[in-house]
Amino acid sequence: MTDLTETARSRSLDISSLLHRYGTVAILIALLIVATSMSNVFLTERNIINVLRQSAGTSLMAVGMLFVILTRGIDLSVGSIAALGSVLSAILIEQYGTGLSVAGALLAGATCGLISGLLIALLKLPPFVTTLAMMTVARGLSLIVSTGKPIQMGDAGALVTAFGSGSIAGIPFPVVLMAIVFLIAGVVLNYTRFGRLVKAIGSNVEAVRLSGIPVAFYTTAVYVISGVLAAAAGIVSSSRTGIGSANIGVGAELDAIAAVVIGGASLMGGRGGAFNTFIGVIVLGIIANMMNLARVPGYHQQVFMGCIIVGAMLLQYASNWFRK
Repeated sequence: MTDLTETARSRSLDISSLLHRYGTVAILIALLIVATSMSNVFLTERNIINVLRQSAGTSLMAVGMLFVILTRGIDLSVGSIAALGSVLSAILIEQYGTGLSVAGALLAGATCGLISGLLIALLKLPPFVTTLAMMTVARGLSLIVSTGKPIQMGDAGALVTAFGSGSIAGIPFPVVLMAIVFLIAGVVLNYTRFGRLVKAIGSNVEAVRLSGIPVAFYTTAVYVISGVLAAAAGIVSSSRTGIGSANIGVGAELDAIAAVVIGGASLMGGRGGAFNTFIGVIVLGIIANMMNLARVPGYHQQVFMGCIIVGAMLLQYASNWFRK
């Protein structure tokens, strides 16, 4: 009887492990098969590059969101910080040039993340409410600075627009940046003390605190990372159009959260990885591309996207169920 119980438990753990490790990959493969059967255009080089290029901005925000979610937090301000980064880079570039304008935009994103992080880590304010407030503040600042109008980068922004439209070996620069950011995130989370502690905080914050680890520092740091990457996403978006706009990133925080969740990260913290988040970003990109190729109206796309997110969450719960 004991042997049968142990065998059943072993099988459930195996199924749970398979769902956790390969569930997101299985979703990706299924989508690739469906998309290929729906359209002959999908697997063309031009379309694949287009999917990757359009996913670049979301991917940067998703990486920052992953760090935050691993600590059992949430950052609803990333879309608005992207807008602030876009607007500031376009405004500053005329007077200070490309380098300083990009640095200024990234610094603004870091400042927003720092404020949110300190309020959450030191004052113990709820991450949802704190970042919701920052979302409103950052969007308002971007509208004030831009006076609600799109800002042309002009000739001064030639390097930025060249980044958005240029490529190396046929791979667009934004896609190269996306790959570099995911690679760095993977190394940090898997092979550094910082990454291990970020996961540990999400798994058991009290145990980490009792070990003498400055939890407030690491909690604040992940929000700073999220803010910087969100501002970078805004700059990448502007590089494609040559325009800084306060309307950039509306609803982008939901896409970033969806990518992390589809990638198998737990909203309860402590579980998630850069590779699976990358797959989650690509899954969202493919879904959007499939619906565009099928000429699905924009409002209908939101319904389908929501259903996919629910499906990913069900897959996650199935993994937890098999562990019991």
